[in-house]
Amino acid sequence: MIYVLWEFMVQPDRLAQFEHIYQPEGRWAQLFRRDPAYRDTILIRDHEHCGRYLTIDVWEDRASYLRFKERFADDYRKIDQDCEDLTTREREIGIFEQVP
Repeated sequence: MIYVLWEFMVQPDRLAQFEHIYQPEGRWAQLFRRDPAYRDTILIRDHEHCGRYLTIDVWEDRASYLRFKERFADDYRKIDQDCEDLTTREREIGIFEQVP
């Protein structure tokens, strides 16, 4: 399994909308579910810094995740553009794998 981590700083007046879109049943997860290698999305928020969130997307392996991003690039880009005004900053922290 791999874990794709993203960090987001969300606009204070857009927290509920962000959570709705990025939750495990949200719009991103619906897109990811189009690929059989997708496993789960975890959304967590920082209690110390209001508006700071992490997403953890769980995939079977790195190659499957990268193929998904190529195959669904247009859909991915569309959702990303639609969600752009929810945040003041976003960054991919990285792709991690569990240590056995």
